Amino acid sequence: MTVHLVGTISERIAQIQAPLPLSVRLIAVTKQVPIEAMREAYAAGVRDFGESKVQEAESKQRELADLPDIVWHLIGHLQMNKAQRALQCFQWIHSVDSLKLTLRLDRLAAQLTQKPQICLQVKLLPDPNKYGWTPAELLTDLAELDHCQHLQIKGLMTIPPMGLSHTEVLELFEQNRQLAATIRSQNYQQIQMQELSMGMSGDFPLAIQAGATLIRLGRVLFGDS
Repeated sequence: MTVHLVGTISERIAQIQAPLPLSVRLIAVTKQVPIEAMREAYAAGVRDFGESKVQEAESKQRELADLPDIVWHLIGHLQMNKAQRALQCFQWIHSVDSLKLTLRLDRLAAQLTQKPQICLQVKLLPDPNKYGWTPAELLTDLAELDHCQHLQIKGLMTIPPMGLSHTEVLELFEQNRQLAATIRSQNYQQIQMQELSMGMSGDFPLAIQAGATLIRLGRVLFGDS
C-alpha cells in the first residue's frame, strides 16, 4: 500500500487528521527532519514527535525548548547503554524489545517522579532486520514483566517485515491486536494492553483498520528526508 499526499506539511497533516478516528494518536516521525518542518507540524496541531536516536532527540529538544507541551516518543532500537538518557528524553518508549532492557529501564525509572510509558516490541514473523519478542517469548516473560513497578507498560508495538502483501500486513496487525487481547485477559497487575503502536507511512490505513491506537508517520508528512 502506498499513500500519496500533496501540499504543504500543514495540509498533509490536515488530510490525515480529518478522517482519523478519535481513538488513534498521530505521532510525527521526525528522524532527520529539520527543525523548521517540525515547527510547521507543531503549528498544524501535532504534539507527538517520534525520534529514532537519543542523541538527535536531545539536540532537537534544546532547539524546541520554547514548545514545552511536546510529547517525545522513542521509536528506534534502544541500546542498553543509552537507557538512562532515553528515560531523560522521552515520555514514551515504543521499542522496548527484551526482558533485559525492560528490567534495566524499570531499575533506572525508580529514580524518576513520573513513570515512563512503554510499549513492548513484538516480532510476529521472522525478520533478521527487526528486534523484539516472538509471541511465545513474550508470553513466557509476562510474569516477570509484571514485577516492573516503575514503568507503565501500555501495549504492544510491531513493524511488519518488508515485502508483505496488503492481506499479509493486515493479518499481522490483527495478530498483534489478538496478542494484546490475550495478554489483557490474563489480568496482570502492572501490564496494561490499551495501546497498539503499529502503522507507518506505507501501511497506516491497514493498521487503523486492525485497531491501531498509535500510528508513526514520517515520509507521508515530511517527504523523503
